Amino acid sequence: MAKAQLKSSDSSVVPPVDPSIASTLSPPVPYWRLSGFYFFYFALLGGMYPYWPLYLQNEGFSAERIGFLLAIPMVTKVMAPNLWSWLADISGRRLAIIQLGSLLGFVCFIGVMINHGFLWLAAVMITYSFFWNAVLPQFEVITLNYLGDKPERYSRLRLWGSVGFIVAVIGAGWLYESYGVWVFPWVGLTLLASIFISSLLIPKPTNEGARPQRESLWRAVCQAPVIAFLLAGILLQAAHGAYYSFFSIYMEELGYTRTAIGFLWSIGVVAEVFIFIVMHNLLLSFGVRLVLIASLVLAALRWAIIGYSAENIWLLVFAQCLHAFTFGTFHAASIDTIRRLFKPGTQGGGQALYGAVSFGIGGALGSYLAGRYWVQGAELVFGVAAMLCLLAGLIAWYGFRDPRLH
Repeated sequence: MAKAQLKSSDSSVVPPVDPSIASTLSPPVPYWRLSGFYFFYFALLGGMYPYWPLYLQNEGFSAERIGFLLAIPMVTKVMAPNLWSWLADISGRRLAIIQLGSLLGFVCFIGVMINHGFLWLAAVMITYSFFWNAVLPQFEVITLNYLGDKPERYSRLRLWGSVGFIVAVIGAGWLYESYGVWVFPWVGLTLLASIFISSLLIPKPTNEGARPQRESLWRAVCQAPVIAFLLAGILLQAAHGAYYSFFSIYMEELGYTRTAIGFLWSIGVVAEVFIFIVMHNLLLSFGVRLVLIASLVLAALRWAIIGYSAENIWLLVFAQCLHAFTFGTFHAASIDTIRRLFKPGTQGGGQALYGAVSFGIGGALGSYLAGRYWVQGAELVFGVAAMLCLLAGLIAWYGFRDPRLH
């Protein structure tokens, strides 16, 4: 009985398996080639995104323009993944789309080295992120294709993505500290090239292109707990906008070195790794509703600490450890929420909608508004972020009362 419970709970923290895929005999898992792709994909996030604001600031952009540029990938995330998923469904060539997206993302990013004008970089960000957003969702499908009826092994592969982020964010911090942030484009291009090469090493799955039975996604979205879930996700990711866009700039203003900033970013991801290891036990012990609400309340505490006590290194380290909850537990519980509230034929659409609405709309709105009001002070911006999370917690308290979430 215990083993059955453990297997059930493990599968709740990974994306749902397409029934048409799960019903087939899965081929041997190319563990290191799949793990290598995760490693380099999230290494790119660690080596680039914490330092994008510093690079743009070094190029002379204002906080408002930095916020605008950093919001662009969030905006393309609203549309691009759904378009690429549709193309993958009708063509059955997911691996080819991954390889094409990786290659064209690399080619478009070369534009960062050609011109540093605002409109030019905006165009580069639009094209680069449009192709880049095609990559991960399709790779997740291929990974689950190989895992077949053992989706609980997903975390063993995904773990290497977190390792890649940690290695890159620390290594890049040291590199920028030693040689200057001007090497940023070279770091990005190196990692993008590594991702493309690793995509070429992935063997083509034998059962791509299977399509599950379609059901009404709109009917699922119109449920009251789903609406509350999406609203809470938008508010949480909007609150993260200040963190993703201006945390590195804020830390540098307070006197932290770029190496120290890299370590601060990595602390959050290390905490995320540990929380994913025990996540199935948390869901079994406390239920989805309580985990989601607790994540939102702890997110409010995190932003309040960063906004008003970032000079205290120990409080700042504690705040970074809360990333395990502001991202880790909320994301894992969100995957399980979609599994519970959406029927099998709409779970894929539910996952896409969750990413587009929360990370796309919420993230873009948060990044833009953080840049718009950053001149008013970090205390105000992170204070508003904390209030948004408390509001999300209130929505969750009343909106997540559906018996399926207990």
